[in-house]
Amino acid sequence: GIEGSATAFHLAKNGCHTLLLEQFPIPHSRGSSHGASRIIRKAYVQEHYARMMHEAYDIWQRVEQETGTQLYVKTGGLMVAPITSEGLDQTEKSLTAAGSQFEQLTSDDLKRRFPDLSFPANYRAILDPEAGILKADKALRCFQDLFVKSGGRIHDEEKVMRIDPGDVVTIHTSKSTYKTHKLLLLPGPWAGQLLGPLGLQLPLKVVRISVPYWREKSPGTFSTVRGFPWVKVWKPDKSFRLSELELYGTPSWEYPGTMKLCFHSGPAIDPDDRDGEAGSRGDKEIVEMMCEYVRQHFPGLESIPAIQEACIYTWTPDEDFILDRHPHHRNIIIGAGFSGHGFKLAPVVGKVLCELAMDKQPSYNMTPFAINRFNRAGNLQAKL
Repeated sequence: GIEGSATAFHLAKNGCHTLLLEQFPIPHSRGSSHGASRIIRKAYVQEHYARMMHEAYDIWQRVEQETGTQLYVKTGGLMVAPITSEGLDQTEKSLTAAGSQFEQLTSDDLKRRFPDLSFPANYRAILDPEAGILKADKALRCFQDLFVKSGGRIHDEEKVMRIDPGDVVTIHTSKSTYKTHKLLLLPGPWAGQLLGPLGLQLPLKVVRISVPYWREKSPGTFSTVRGFPWVKVWKPDKSFRLSELELYGTPSWEYPGTMKLCFHSGPAIDPDDRDGEAGSRGDKEIVEMMCEYVRQHFPGLESIPAIQEACIYTWTPDEDFILDRHPHHRNIIIGAGFSGHGFKLAPVVGKVLCELAMDKQPSYNMTPFAINRFNRAGNLQAKL
């Protein structure tokens, strides 16, 4: 995926002999990094991400320059919430602390600037002018191409079956056996399967995200050509059944005439059975509620999805990433739990994991990403 590919890129760039293992054929749609788009933003509730995003933008630009590929499309990002939203307040504080620009919009501003949205009078918004869309599938390929160009090797269709820890780590795959002094694990939804036998039970939840696309009633209304931004909504109306869920949407871009609009949650699943009964049953319920939400708040869209896709998120309880060494095997470095917002930050995630692997001082405070935070959080335990 994107996190492993970005990490491998940084390792190879720094002269490390690196082998990147992928269990599926490249490219594939089984994990969390496929598809044509992801949002990119500096606007974050957590100040540590707002600061990291400054460097993330810089690295994305360098990747564009080195590959001659446009990856970032500037659209602006609109975050909408009730006027009492603590999340919106904290996002403004984080942007200010990080030195990022933003615009505050009242309910009247929303109605005037975005007449095809319909939110109550007690809602307001923040507009992040530097936000946009990343071309996800192209971004993934660019990192992999640069990794190979820097001397790295990729073995796809090769699943890791077992890991024997030690001063020299032995990795048994479906095709071969490898030995290494340093192992970086970025297994996405399969983190639990690989970390459990290593004595580490992290509080990770794997969920299936339904990704529906909704047709515009008037073609072009929600398009990037007309300057429509991506949208994130915090806590929909209390009258709505999913009152605690966040929602996000990208402008009409991937499929002409349709807007991607999704809830930021879904049913818990086994990653090897994404489209099985549990995922399908939960997906049906989510889409039914999405139809209701679109009718209420996006009247410019048809309220029946035109296209439906799916991806997987791996949540941590606090939605912060896990970027740390194994507590007992310090030469095994873990990146996991990207909680549905890791794609945009992959260039910086890769950099700090590379720094850990090379025994360098990380460029950022790693406390928010430490495994031992779960031991400090009451019943949220990282069991060893």
